[in-house]
Formats: sequence, C-alpha cells, structure tokens
Amino acid sequence: MNGGLPGFHNAPASRAVVVAAALFSVPFGFRGRFLDLGLSYQNVYERLSIWRLITSLFAFSSTPELIFGAALLYYFRVFERQIGSNKYAVFIVFSTMVSVLLQILALGYLKDPSINPLTSGPYGLIFASYVPFFFDIPVSMRFRIFGLSLSDKSFVYLAGLQLLCSSGRCSVVPGVSGILAGLLYRLNTFGIRRLKFPEFVTSLFSRVSWPYSSNPYQGLPTTENDANISSHQVHQTQDAHAATQDPTESSIAALAATQDPTESSIAALVSMGFDRSSAVQALVMTNYDVNLASNILLEAQALQQ
Repeated sequence: MNGGLPGFHNAPASRAVVVAAALFSVPFGFRGRFLDLGLSYQNVYERLSIWRLITSLFAFSSTPELIFGAALLYYFRVFERQIGSNKYAVFIVFSTMVSVLLQILALGYLKDPSINPLTSGPYGLIFASYVPFFFDIPVSMRFRIFGLSLSDKSFVYLAGLQLLCSSGRCSVVPGVSGILAGLLYRLNTFGIRRLKFPEFVTSLFSRVSWPYSSNPYQGLPTTENDANISSHQVHQTQDAHAATQDPTESSIAALAATQDPTESSIAALVSMGFDRSSAVQALVMTNYDVNLASNILLEAQALQQ
C-alpha cells in the first residue's frame, strides 16, 4: 500500500491517532479479551462505564488488529494532506463520535449477547476513511493475478476486509458504523464539511507526537495558476543548486531536464485532472512512479487551497 510521501509529513493528526492507538494497545489492548475494554450492553446501559468509551476508541485487542489498523491509519493520512489538518481533525472527531453513537444504538436495539463486547480500537475512523477512499482516490494501475482482475486499491480493501472480519460479528458492527459515519460526513450532514478546528489544535498534534523532517516535495504546483504561487521557491532552490555546479554538471542537468517521461504516464495523470506541466514535474521528481506522483499532486493541491 502506498499512501504518498513517506512518513507523517503534513499529517500531524494522523500521526497522533497512530501513536495513541499504539500506546493504548500495548498496555491495555493486548489484554482486552480479559479486561473487556470494548462496548457492551451491560457496560453501557446497566453499569454506565463511560471510561470504556475512551479505551474502545484507541486500544486494539490483538497484535494482528493493531498491525492492520495502524497500516490503514498510516495509509489514510493522504486525506489529511488533501483537506488539511484543521478539517481532517473535524473528520476524526465526527466519524469517531457518530460511529460510537451508532454502536451504542445497535447494542440497545439488538441486545445480542454474541456481540458483547464489541471489538475495541479506532474502527470508526478507519472504516469512515474508506468512503473518501472509494469515491476520491482514482485507480492508477490494473493487473491480473490467477485470472482475477485487481487494481492498486485492491490490497487496501483486502486489509480492511481482514480487519472487519477479525472478530466476527463483534468487529462487523464497529466497521459498519464507521462506514455509515463516513457517508454522513460525505453527505455534509449539518454542514460538517465546512467546519475546521483552529490552527492551535493542529499545532498541538504536532507537539504531542513525534517530529518529522520537512519534505522536499512540499509546494509542488498542480495547475498552471498554482505554479505561480510556488515558482519563486522552486527558482530559489534551482539557483542555489546551479551555483554549486560546474559547467559540465549544469549541462548534464539541463539535458536531463529536457527528457520527457513516457506519454502513458503523463496521460494517466492528465486524465485525473492535473495539467501536463505539473504531471511531468511530478513524474521527474518521483522517477516516473505514477502512484507516488499522483499522491504528491493531490497533496500539493490541498496545500494551495
């Protein structure tokens, strides 16, 4: 699975969620089968164990669930880069709260002992992220394995299916609740997509989670108009690099710059809505990797909004 640029650059909220999931899962989640950390009818409606809401949001109950869940959270950081950390933090809160509410309603309606307790962990956020993944992330590569037609998105779906079925019906309810929460967000229920947290909230995410170095791909233009915004920084970098080159190296660099990537790669990015010049630049910077180039263009587009 490739979620764009490596690491958590421009994704402090995603980083904070992954760190919280790991920290809660190590001391609590791996003992979750015995501690009964997930939501259940008795804990919610009879004992009113509100503290279980917190543990059920972050602590995975087994090592495989933590591995698949953390991998998906890491992949879906691309959405934070697209819409910005302020809006993505709203998406996290909304999808989590709505998912928990739907789980509580499902427990009260079904009263089924076989789903008590529900699987703990950030299932709401993970499966809510599959909604924009389905609608907004284009397929950039198709292939066949043993006669089956697959795409580069298939492995992300398979990882989600594994997580959804990891605990049977106990994990299906949180997963479906997360999907419904993602659909409500996409439908802009209560105008939620217009909301965003203040800047100090996202800066807080950056302080409480691990730092990450700056990324050389930041500010890549995605349209001809966007190119004017970041062209000054690009020219400054190019001038500084050219000053350290001798004439021979400059000639080689100029010759390399004139080499165009394959037309099929350019056409694939242009078909996604990017202009040709930005597509060429992204492909050159990523050694003609269409998947990585498309993610860079999406992230740069979000930065310019």
